[in-house]
Amino acid sequence: MEQAVTDQLAGALGLDESFTHDGGGGGSIQDSASSAALVALTAALHRAAPDPGSGWRARGVTGRERVYVTAETHSSPAKAVRWAGLGSDGLRTVPCTPGSRARDPAALADTLAADVATGLVPVLVRATVGTTSTGSGDPVAALVTAARPHRAWVHVDAAWAGVAALCPEHRWVLDGVNPGPGHGVDSFCTDAHKWLLTAFDASLLWVRDARALPAALSITPAYLREAHSDSGAVVDFRDWQVPLGRRFRALKLWAVLHGQGLSGLRAHLRGHVDLAAELAERVRGHDDLELACAPVLSLVCLRSRSGDAATTALLERANADGRVLLTGTEVDGHPVVRVAFGGITTGRAHLDVVWDVLSARS
Repeated sequence: MEQAVTDQLAGALGLDESFTHDGGGGGSIQDSASSAALVALTAALHRAAPDPGSGWRARGVTGRERVYVTAETHSSPAKAVRWAGLGSDGLRTVPCTPGSRARDPAALADTLAADVATGLVPVLVRATVGTTSTGSGDPVAALVTAARPHRAWVHVDAAWAGVAALCPEHRWVLDGVNPGPGHGVDSFCTDAHKWLLTAFDASLLWVRDARALPAALSITPAYLREAHSDSGAVVDFRDWQVPLGRRFRALKLWAVLHGQGLSGLRAHLRGHVDLAAELAERVRGHDDLELACAPVLSLVCLRSRSGDAATTALLERANADGRVLLTGTEVDGHPVVRVAFGGITTGRAHLDVVWDVLSARS
């Protein structure tokens, strides 16, 4: 069921056939995007091992391995780097393009070249589509082009935004993900439990090479060996994750897919995107409020025109009201209020409540 569900979802999202089990890759259902990041890093370390016969597990880390992120990247890669024993030096933060929150491909290329020249080993480039803070996205295709000469694994974290690709008009979230001239990442992750009506935990991880994860993660003592696995007739998902045991997550995802249908899921996603667009229009017409950055899908970031203190007070006042729960972030060092539409029952009435709270005079 897990193979069938992940293959069907890959097609519905618009992922290339090479990400399916039938196409030589495949998907698995992890417990979180953080675990998916750790699995991708483990596979990347194994592929970067100088001795393919022994691999990363046998040789251990050398202290020369490097993982590349930006300041906008989620904290999970830092945790994965720590778990893998790469040390604080193993994580390299690459600048964003001036005036944006997207990684600068030229800066990445320069950093990779400089690291290789000093004997360091680029292992993984982490690209984000739909950052937690503001929803910004990295230029995936350009990052792949920069990483490819160094054989660095490219992992795309689209934990929140990736499911939007179910809607053809939002398939831009896959730009640079599928194989093509200068394109094609090694792994792609999005969470069904964030915005796709599925109870936690259900994080979808696809890879383009079905051999990559077992090569890095499979340890098969006699008591785990059996003929079907040895022959390759079945997929042992214990070799696609860190723990051996796992939940039957495919069942609840199957129930959501067949209960809602693709049309129902698309209506759910589009409804929240429309609510965010309407909130953004209301903010544009307000005397004291302004957008902190362009809205992305169902996320709106706003602030008070009166300054940082007023923005902080706005967030505190909104959450003290008791009718809404909003979170804050920072954009260019200034506080911002985040309004994210994503709850299963969130509808237009909730937009009106949010606006009533945000537009009220202190």
